[in-house]
Amino acid sequence: MEDKLKRIYIPMTETGFYILFALKEERHGYNIIQYVKELTNQEIIISAGTMYGSLGKMEKDGLIQVVKEEDRRKSYLITSLGEEVLNHEINRIKRLYKNSIGERLDEN
Repeated sequence: MEDKLKRIYIPMTETGFYILFALKEERHGYNIIQYVKELTNQEIIISAGTMYGSLGKMEKDGLIQVVKEEDRRKSYLITSLGEEVLNHEINRIKRLYKNSIGERLDEN
């Protein structure tokens, strides 16, 4: 992963995390909003403006790609680079959690 992308995306915002996570399956913007709302029991509600701004930036940076476009509705999917960024963030969150309960990184 490029250092530039690490600086931009790590640590991730909750919004960025959930968008990438949602795009492990093909989804369009409104579907991502609904999925995240349901997944987080309505604790994370992504506005349309935030969603489409994030999707545009992530697409430009190569983290996601458009896989289908019908009637101005684009469907996206995470790329291998996006998977790498997402996995890096998941490992960072796991480390934070382990440290918060008194475990060291090398313990299981």
